[in-house]
Amino acid sequence: MPHPPEENSESPVPFFHLLERLKTTKREGWRRFGISYGESISDHMYRMAIMTMLAPPSLAARLNIPHCTKMALIHDMAESLVGDITPVDKHVSKAEKARREGEVMDYITKNLLGGVPGGGLTGEEIRRVFQEYEDNETLEARFVHDVDKMELLLQMVEYERALGVDLSEFCHVAQRIQLPEVKEWAATVLKEREAFWRERAAANNSNSSS
Repeated sequence: MPHPPEENSESPVPFFHLLERLKTTKREGWRRFGISYGESISDHMYRMAIMTMLAPPSLAARLNIPHCTKMALIHDMAESLVGDITPVDKHVSKAEKARREGEVMDYITKNLLGGVPGGGLTGEEIRRVFQEYEDNETLEARFVHDVDKMELLLQMVEYERALGVDLSEFCHVAQRIQLPEVKEWAATVLKEREAFWRERAAANNSNSSS
């Protein structure tokens, strides 16, 4: 980092500076398709956070929604330093990715927030929420994992509509969504996608025959 944040401060300001990297670091999956000015990591987490607040009633009744929102805003925080490591990056294993991200979260917890007086949120709580997401055992973690995939599907369709690029490579994530309520959301988005490509094909056929 050109300007590494001050460590062991009693102020959260150095941590706030670190978060700027989430605003400027792009999500890597889209870059392979020439979408170099696409969403940032914080763009992705912001929409996820809003989505958690709109959990369907049958699911919301069983969830701690504020905790889910907090998890959505924390789960990719380590990418501020490690970047967005995607599954297609064969140079970094899943275990290595987890190790690197765990180290960053320890750095945030101890070096940047360890001396900050506890208020509405402590470094230790950020670390716990991150680990809960990684372990993926609670209903809240499973929901946020599903929302993570759902947000990707939304962005996939939006880029296809805007740019006319085929991003079907990402459709498989819909099959990995676990909760029925989020599966319904995904089905709606995929129907929108089918309609878009059907209409586009019809328009192309019409233009070619005229």
